[in-house]
Amino acid sequence: MSKTILVVDDSGSFRTVVKLALMKAGYAVIEAVDGQDACGKLEGDKKIHLIVCDVNMPNMDGLTFLKHVKTLPAYKFTPVIMLTTESQEEKKAEGRAAGAKAWITKPFQPSQLVDAVNKLCV
Repeated sequence: MSKTILVVDDSGSFRTVVKLALMKAGYAVIEAVDGQDACGKLEGDKKIHLIVCDVNMPNMDGLTFLKHVKTLPAYKFTPVIMLTTESQEEKKAEGRAAGAKAWITKPFQPSQLVDAVNKLCV
């Protein structure tokens, strides 16, 4: 059975690139347009094994969403990869403190993301 990954990004074209790379690697993908939308997807009946999330999004940004995810008993230990244009150490530190397992800076190679997902999604 394939693992399911939630991809949260306000850019449709970016979600498509990530989705294609992950599906090619054998993962099922659920998309969300921002943190608020992603919260709703977590309440669905499909178990999400890993989350790939942007930082800068409308309605609810990625770090706020990450903090929310870690308060949910079902997702407290779900690995989260932040995939973002943000590269400042303060943002990375904030992400780590909130529970992010990896931080990948855009632009990125899809293989780099798939490698990180494969390591964390066991």
